Formats: sequence, C-alpha cells, structure tokens
Amino acid sequence: MSADTDRYESAAARYLRAWNAADPGARREAVAAAWAEDGGYTDPLADVRGHAEIAAVIAGAREQFPGFGFRLSGRVDGHHDIARFAWELVSETDGSAPVAGFDVVTLDEEGRIRSVHGFLDRLPS
Repeated sequence: MSADTDRYESAAARYLRAWNAADPGARREAVAAAWAEDGGYTDPLADVRGHAEIAAVIAGAREQFPGFGFRLSGRVDGHHDIARFAWELVSETDGSAPVAGFDVVTLDEEGRIRSVHGFLDRLPS
C-alpha cells in the first residue's frame, strides 16, 4: 500500500467515524478530526460549511435513521488531493442497506477534508 493510498483510506475512515458517532461530543471530535476547519459538505439534501453545520447534518441523518451505521461499499480510490468511495447505510438489526451513495472528497495538506461532493444512489421509497 502506498502512502497516498493510505492517505485516502485514512480520510475515508475518519469521515465514516464522524457519520457513525452517536454521541454528540464524540461526533464533534470526529468531525474536527475528519474535516478542515472551513471544510464543507454538499449533497442533494444539504450544502453546509464548518464543523458545527457538518455535525448538525450528521445528527439529522442519524435521527432519521436510528439503528443504522455507515460502511464503505468497495475500495477507496484517489489521486492528487482527491478521493472517491461508495458507502451504504446499514441496519444494525437486519443488515439491510436502504440508502447508498458515492462521495468525492478533496483533502488539504494534512489529509483532512476540504470538501465533500455526495451523490445518493439509493433511497427508501
């Protein structure tokens, strides 16, 4: 594994840790570890900037889907300061994954996320 590959996989792991943090304090810490101070998050349902707004979007998703967690779906790919990866939102009870998407992230020099461009591939009816 190259240093660059590790950089992209580490960024994706920190990103998912933030999305999976149930406790608000742990979520704030995970968002700060994953995103640059002025980092942003954009998908079809949200367009926010900064740690507090990103944490609020994550909290909203967790409230909408209690008992679910995010996991990678496939491998993380990247070049330069850009990485992409697919993910699923999985039920902790039955393993179903009603929501899936694909994110493209840009990283700063420290490997923290500058921006996320998210796409939703599968949503519940």
